[in-house]
Amino acid sequence: MSEDGLVIVYTGGGKGKTTAALGMALRAVGHGKRVCMVQFIKGSWHYGELDSARLLAPNFELVAAGRGFVGIMDDTSDREVHVRAAAESMDESARRALSGKYDIVILDEVNYATSLGLVDAADVLRLVGSRPRGLTLVLTGNRADERVLEAADLITEMREVRHPFKRGIRAKRGIDF
Repeated sequence: MSEDGLVIVYTGGGKGKTTAALGMALRAVGHGKRVCMVQFIKGSWHYGELDSARLLAPNFELVAAGRGFVGIMDDTSDREVHVRAAAESMDESARRALSGKYDIVILDEVNYATSLGLVDAADVLRLVGSRPRGLTLVLTGNRADERVLEAADLITEMREVRHPFKRGIRAKRGIDF
């Protein structure tokens, strides 16, 4: 890891933030890079990334640390369960990022966790500031904190133009999860 890493933010209300991060991970693994994705919100459902991660091991690791979507759909967990899971996700992200083992660490849905008050943006910024020189951090999720955006080298905002859910079309296996 001799090159400088980047801080990359994928945010916005449109679909594709996690997918963009996974695309980057796939590209990086193809170049022999080591990647870890820590998922802050997802975690209670089975989704395709879990199986794909096993196929890309050992160069790609996925840690589903969240307890599922917060306050929507079938969430029956107390808020404190989500707060604890987010704190554990942040600790795990820091351990992975500072380990020197990875070229890229993705904090999936960390921006959303921050906007929900599950994670303090100051903790995210501390990790950004303490990361090893060659590590790229990718921060995904809607409603990225302005201070996090200020620290980013690259920001992509996903904008929803049309979504099938609004026409009653449910999420599809292999496309959405």
